[in-house]
Amino acid sequence: MNQDHLEILQQGVKAWNAWREKEFSIKPDLNDTYLKGVDFSGANLRRANLSNVLLRGAILIKANLREALLDGAFLSGANLSRANLSRAHLLGARFGNANLSGANLRKVYLANADLFRANISKANLSGANLSEADLRGANLSRANFSGANLSEADLRGANLSRANFSEADLRGASLVEADIRGADLTGCRIYGTSAWGLKLDEKTKQQNLIITPWNEPEITVDNIEVAQFVYLLLHNEKIRAVVDTITTKAVLILGRFTPERKAVLDALRDELRRCNYLPILFDFNKPAGRDITETVSLLARMARFVVADITDAKSIPQELGVIVPDLPSVPVQPLLLEGSGEYGMFEHFRRYPWVLKPYCYQSQEQLIANLGERVIRPAEAKVLELRQPQSE
Repeated sequence: MNQDHLEILQQGVKAWNAWREKEFSIKPDLNDTYLKGVDFSGANLRRANLSNVLLRGAILIKANLREALLDGAFLSGANLSRANLSRAHLLGARFGNANLSGANLRKVYLANADLFRANISKANLSGANLSEADLRGANLSRANFSGANLSEADLRGANLSRANFSEADLRGASLVEADIRGADLTGCRIYGTSAWGLKLDEKTKQQNLIITPWNEPEITVDNIEVAQFVYLLLHNEKIRAVVDTITTKAVLILGRFTPERKAVLDALRDELRRCNYLPILFDFNKPAGRDITETVSLLARMARFVVADITDAKSIPQELGVIVPDLPSVPVQPLLLEGSGEYGMFEHFRRYPWVLKPYCYQSQEQLIANLGERVIRPAEAKVLELRQPQSE
């Protein structure tokens, strides 16, 4: 450690920043000496220029580092427990084995950061950018990563138990052997995520996981391990043939995804989920990067039955035209809002015995209230009927 550098920082942020600007070529050395880190507990270092500073083993408990420049800083083994790093600049900073428990890291930029085995438990990283960060073996338990960018991050063996990852971007991230027991992954983007050997339990929330990239229609599932399987089936011709032999709880929901109609489909999905099904929604209104009808056909092959809301039909005629004639083992339960009227082409599908009589509902509330009796029960009865000849 350089004692002169320490004394300048102890004069305050204004004096320190002025010195850094004048002596910009110097790389300040505030490393620990004889394993005793410099103690900055509770220090006000807001907006301090600490870029490329050597701070190994520093004690920064409850320190105010809001908006500080820490690009390239070396903080291996540092204790930043409950420190405020909100909006700090941390590009290329190294935090290996550091303690960041309870720290405020909201919206910080930590892309490519070294956080190997760091303790980030209970920290607030909502909206933070941790793309390509090294988080192997890190303790992220009970941390808040809502809306954070963790694309391509390495989370192998990390402890993510009870952490909040709602609507986080996990595309391309590695979660191999990570602990996600009790974690909330609701609404995460998980295209390309590696999720082998996960530790999870019944408290792990996995709803509405988006398995497709940005340029494709959104396909959501409720299980991160199932997600890998579904996407693999959609993009690997060699294993598509196994779909027809698999019995699942998947239910494909088709409909119009305008703001008014999507509310009904979302409520339908939630109710099917409560009935222990695995609902799959496919948003047709977004631009497709591949042939939509082929994708719908593959999803239908995996479904136990299809629920199709034909109210204000737009894409439905084309999609049913692919599903109904080719999949006699998959019942289709149409739904129709009273007073809307069937679209003209639907009459063509009535001659297929696996297409059930449309259930006409007066409101979203009535649809949900009668879902078991008027939608699920007829569909399940038809599933058993269609499979009966195969068992004889």
